[in-house]
Amino acid sequence: MEWFAADGYWLSRLIFQRTLAVIYLVAFLAAALQFRALIGERGILPVPELLRRTPWKAAPGLFRLHYSDRFFAAVAWTGCAVSVALIAGVDGLLPLWGGMLLWALPWALYLSIVQVGQVWYGFGWESLLLEAGFLAVFLGTGDSAPPVLVLWLLRWLLFRLEFGAGLIKLRGDACWRKLTCLDFHHETQPMPGPLSWFFHRLPRPVHRVEAAANHVTQLLVPFLLFTPQPVASAAAALMVLTQLWLVASGNFAWLNWLTIALALSVIDWTPLARQPPALTAPPLWYEVVVIAVTALVVVLSYRPARNLLSRRQVMNRSFDPLHLVNTYGAFGSISRMRLEVVVEGTADRVPDENADWREYGFRGKPGDPRRLPRLFAPYHLRLDWMMWFAALSPAYARSWFGPFTERLLRGDRDTLRLLARNPFPGGPPAHIRARVFHYRFTDPHELRATGRWWDRTYVREFLRPVSRPLPPEREDRETGRGT
Repeated sequence: MEWFAADGYWLSRLIFQRTLAVIYLVAFLAAALQFRALIGERGILPVPELLRRTPWKAAPGLFRLHYSDRFFAAVAWTGCAVSVALIAGVDGLLPLWGGMLLWALPWALYLSIVQVGQVWYGFGWESLLLEAGFLAVFLGTGDSAPPVLVLWLLRWLLFRLEFGAGLIKLRGDACWRKLTCLDFHHETQPMPGPLSWFFHRLPRPVHRVEAAANHVTQLLVPFLLFTPQPVASAAAALMVLTQLWLVASGNFAWLNWLTIALALSVIDWTPLARQPPALTAPPLWYEVVVIAVTALVVVLSYRPARNLLSRRQVMNRSFDPLHLVNTYGAFGSISRMRLEVVVEGTADRVPDENADWREYGFRGKPGDPRRLPRLFAPYHLRLDWMMWFAALSPAYARSWFGPFTERLLRGDRDTLRLLARNPFPGGPPAHIRARVFHYRFTDPHELRATGRWWDRTYVREFLRPVSRPLPPEREDRETGRGT
């Protein structure tokens, strides 16, 4: 079938797949380095407890067969190794079916991780990585020509990602329609970056332009992805520029970079290719598989497409347990005030206001007012992101904040590794408390006078002082348990 192959897009496929492999590497690395404290056997939300209370069909994956921290680590580090192999182009050295299996491996491994990740993996870019990774399996490798159908499915994914994000804004907070959301967003976003202070201080007319440009890029430009070249390439390039603006202004894990990868797959790189390789015609079995996968995606697209047209549009929702076709969106509402939960501990016996309270430092979220926000994306600091949600409402932290503070009181090493600063290196504190502060960016005059990027004001108590748990032997004596 001559229509099946798109020879001119071999470089587009190569750029997309290598970029995707780098994102896979970052995702697996974050999983390997953070899982013990978050979802390990002794973690804040242990995987074994999740597996006991949920059915297999709700979240199928490798860990339904067996779970241990050692096995999880093996899965995560295997994902890292496979990602490195894909970055190096090992898939191109294998026969077509071998390259497809190699691309299927990180998808299956990361799917298994997401299925047990609970609130720590409830972000839209997890499903986005899985959906893009699934399609990458069928893009072909090496000297096989990329299939037209999968290239169109990648455009359909990019369309839903951008158009869904645009619609949720238009239907959500009125500030998007008034073009005023960017007056607040750079300051109140989940995890500001090192340039966020400067973006926030841009003149208000520039913020209006930012908001208007966002609407154009997310509500109008996505339709151009389905037009002939070079219009489709121009539309994708505009999306890339918009995403780079977002990369510079904040930390959104790998969301922006994966969006860029999808946009790069749309661009026709033929004018830049000096000598395209000799591509072989696809075998019949491959054509059958791609057509079947395309039909599956079309069927599964019904509910996400209906969601786009619904007045009750939801964002970042998976409609199938394998995250094959999903709905996306971000920042349907914008916070006008930045609230931060500040966690403190004291070694004093009486946890009153006269006690020596010391603040725990987080790697990414604002804490010390003198500390310039850091750049971490595409790496994902899961605890820091959830702390932002906790400040919005205690309901977001109901399942995990208590276990988190318990581990601080025990001086749990895995939990402390997630933090940038442990104010009690000699041993855990006697008490932990958490308070909510209002953070705002200082103005240039305040910054020069105080050296502080943030000004913060106490708002309310988040968690009253809690005490260090008794050692097991003392607990047994005082409760009458044990032998």
